[in-house]
Amino acid sequence: MLLRIFRFFSIFSLPLLHAMGSVLGWAVYLLSPSYRRRMRENMARAGYGSHLRQAVAEAGKAVAELPFVWLASDQRIARRVFLKNYELVEEHLRAGRGIVFLTPHLGCFEMTAQRVSHDSPIMVMYRPPKQAAMKPLVEVARARGQMLLAPANLSGVRMLAKFLKSGKPIGILPDQVPQEGEGVWAEFFGRPAYTMTLPAKMARLGGDAPVVLTYAERLPRGRGFLVHFVPFPGSLEGDNAQQARAINAAMEQLIAGCPAQYYWSYNRYKVPPGVAAPTTAEAA
Repeated sequence: MLLRIFRFFSIFSLPLLHAMGSVLGWAVYLLSPSYRRRMRENMARAGYGSHLRQAVAEAGKAVAELPFVWLASDQRIARRVFLKNYELVEEHLRAGRGIVFLTPHLGCFEMTAQRVSHDSPIMVMYRPPKQAAMKPLVEVARARGQMLLAPANLSGVRMLAKFLKSGKPIGILPDQVPQEGEGVWAEFFGRPAYTMTLPAKMARLGGDAPVVLTYAERLPRGRGFLVHFVPFPGSLEGDNAQQARAINAAMEQLIAGCPAQYYWSYNRYKVPPGVAAPTTAEAA
């Protein structure tokens, strides 16, 4: 049923979907006090409170564009995707060393791996949706072309490591809260956030595979998406906490490029089950 609904909306133009999404974003914001509070608090903490109105609309667009992103034809999507600094990716692909792509919940993050899959197989770690009805749709939509999926568990980590060691790229969402034992507390916009340690481990397992940051900026008036590719600006040396902080700092720099398009309603600072709350030193 959901697949039929998404197929129906996928025939709509991207400008129309984004216009509908803006309305949806404001409806959710006005009707959900908890959603509204978390978005306002997270944006204020990061210093982007002035972008609130735009962020409300962009959050709705992120949902409304999914039928187009997941189910529109490759030809329709290609006309709406533009690349910035893609020569960086092409260089690494020619070297055959594998790439660790880090994509935060910024802009149309679904588009980044999909675009890379046009030129190379890529394996992306994903967490199955909580709603069982969404699972078939999400898995069919995301596993298109040369894009492969690895579950967010130990089996999936092994799949990613094997794929990367074979010289192929992998994709990880580094700002997703990991499970117990899979992360450390590291500062993110001035507050401790439980942060995954997987990206740095993957880079080491891949023989110091290059780390590339990427996000798909949503262009105004439904014109499409500008996919950015940025070399990792810091160092992944040091212990797990230092590596996690370096990754969070890199994410902060990306978000600064288009702060209204970040997923501010996400509970980034939650304490996962079984994880001790950050200590005073970690919170300092």
